[in-house]
This record gives sequence, C-alpha cells and structure tokens, in this order.
Amino acid sequence: MSVLDVVSLSGGYSEVNILNGVTVSVGSGEIVTVAGTNGAGKSTFAKAVVGLLPRVEGEIRFEGKVINAVPTEMRANRGIGYVPQVANIFPSLTVQENLEVVVGVPDRRQRIAELFAVFPALAARRRARAGSMSGGERQQLAYARALMTRPRLIVLDEPTAALSPTLVLDTFERIRALPAIGASVLLIEQRARQALRISHRGVILDGGRVAMEGPADRLLADERAANLYLGQHHG
Repeated sequence: MSVLDVVSLSGGYSEVNILNGVTVSVGSGEIVTVAGTNGAGKSTFAKAVVGLLPRVEGEIRFEGKVINAVPTEMRANRGIGYVPQVANIFPSLTVQENLEVVVGVPDRRQRIAELFAVFPALAARRRARAGSMSGGERQQLAYARALMTRPRLIVLDEPTAALSPTLVLDTFERIRALPAIGASVLLIEQRARQALRISHRGVILDGGRVAMEGPADRLLADERAANLYLGQHHG
C-alpha cells in the first residue's frame, strides 16, 4: 500500500515551473530517494509534498486522500513529518524544550521518553541548549522533533549537507532505521549513491522531470545513471 502518491506534479514559484509532470510514490515501510544534479528540482519537490510550494498542478495523495489544498500544519497533523535542510531546530531552546514545543502530541512526556531511548545522545544532553551541540547532535534533534507526532511519512531534505564524512555515515544508518519505528521515508539527497544503498527505490530528477526511476539496486548498477547522475567516485 502506498503512503504517498504524487501524480503528474508540476509547479513552482510565480509563473515559472520548476517541476514538470513528476510522478513518485512511497510505499508503507519504504525508503525512496529522490536524487539529481543541482537545480534538478529535488528540494522543490520536497516542499510541494509538505505544502510549502505556492503553486502546484497534478495530485498529491497521502494515504489515499488528495491533500493538494491541505495547509502545511494540517499535513503535519495528518502524519507527514518534515526535516528541512536548515532552520530545523530552535538553537536558543534546550533539547527537551525543542521536543516539548511540538504541537499535536497527546502523550508528550511518554513520546519524549521513547525518543530519548532511540537517541541516547539527546537524552544525555536534554538540558543543553540546542545551539551548543555538534552538527550530528543537532541533526538527531531535528529527527526527534519530526518524529514527535509519530508520522507515517517523513520527508528529509538534504540531511547530509555540510556534515563530516563520519557523520554522513551515521546519518544514513539512522535513516535506514526509520521504517522500523513506523515512518516511511522520502529522502531528498545530493549523495545519491550512498542514499540509494539504504533505499528500496530511487527517482532521479533532471530539469524538473523524472529522468530515471526503479529499484535502488538497479539504479546503482545502471551505467547511464552512474555516468550522468550518481557520480563515479562518491563512496
């Protein structure tokens, strides 16, 4: 069963389309990577899914229901989590406060305890200001914030941007574990080869259109994908 179905999606800002007829689905328990070169429309696609793109045509369905007209905060309430590339935590608040301010969580205390069990590094620093933490710890806090509402889909926009190589590996391992705690994943990622290694399927955008798609292992083995989109030497 699909958690997310995006059908023939076009849209952008003002009159200019950045996306042109993009169709992508994410099944229950799946990790699906959306990759492509800079300017391909990857982050714009993420914004469309979570309701931050001002103009869209086509259809976005979440758990079978069309959500085109549903505002961003209502999409979050329905079960779509989102971790943007920047501004994804409150630096002046403590770790605990960052989790406490998430709205729409009925059993807040219990949920925070569950997430501290998943992210022990955050539990150890629960009273630390988020702005004082390392990049990797801030990334974990951004995930925990997004997971507070128990989303069935989590949209990650370039989660490894500006991280050290060690933290990149750690981040991909954390993403790999998300379906096990109930969240399917739409992963927007520049490091396409590494992202596909932890994914079930992949979609490659080029100029706002789907250039290639299929099972992740098939894309990894595809010579054309390697030459044009994945890069030959990206680990």
